[in-house]
Amino acid sequence: MEALQILSLALGAAWASGVNIYAVVLFLGGLGALGVIDLPGGLDVLSNPAVLITAGIIYVVEFFADKIPGVDSLWDAIHTFIRIPAGALLAAGAVMDIGEPYQVAAALLLGGAVAAGSHATKAGARAAINTSPEPFTNWAASIAEDVLVVGGLSLALFSPLVFFGFFLLFIVFAIWLLPKLWRILRGLIARLGGRASSERMPASAKTRGFKLSLIRPDDRRDPE
Repeated sequence: MEALQILSLALGAAWASGVNIYAVVLFLGGLGALGVIDLPGGLDVLSNPAVLITAGIIYVVEFFADKIPGVDSLWDAIHTFIRIPAGALLAAGAVMDIGEPYQVAAALLLGGAVAAGSHATKAGARAAINTSPEPFTNWAASIAEDVLVVGGLSLALFSPLVFFGFFLLFIVFAIWLLPKLWRILRGLIARLGGRASSERMPASAKTRGFKLSLIRPDDRRDPE
C-alpha cells in the first residue's frame, strides 16, 4: 500500500470502528484473506480465520441487538469500552510498517479520538431515535450504519482522496449534530426526572392531608 492509502485506511478503520467494529474486522479481514488487498503487517491478524469467525458470530448478535429500541443503546454503552480502543489499535496497526514509533503513537491517539467521535455520534443519534415509539427507524438507522461502514472503508481503500472529502463532511456533521443530541438527551433526562417526582407527590400529599385532618378547627385558631 502507498502512504496515502495507509493514511486513509488508518482514518477509515478508526472511524468505522466507532460505528461497528465487527463489520470492520469482517470487511478488512475478509478482503485480506481473499487476497483482494494486502493488509499492512500490523493488521494481518484481521485475516486470521479464528478472528473472522469470532467477529462474524458477534456481528450476528449485534445485527439483531442493534435493531431493538433500548437494547441498542445498552449495547452502545457497553461498546464504548470496545470500539474506541479498537479504533486506536487499528489506526496504529495500519501505520506500523511505515511509521516511526512517535508516528505510531500519534496514530494511536488520533485513531482513538476519531473512533470516539463516530461512536458518540452513533450512540447519541440512537438514543434520540429511541424517544420515538415506533421501531422502524431503528432498523433503518442500523442498516444505514452498516452500509456507511462498508462504503466508507471501500473509499478509504480504493479512493483515498474521495474518502478524505467524506471524512471532512463527517467531522462537520458531527460538530453540528452532537450539541443538538446533547440537548435532546438532557431534555429527556429532565422529563424523566420530573415524571418520577410527580409520581412520588401523591403519596406525600396524602400523608400531609391525613395529618391536617387530625387537627381540629379549634386547634388552628389563634389564641385570644
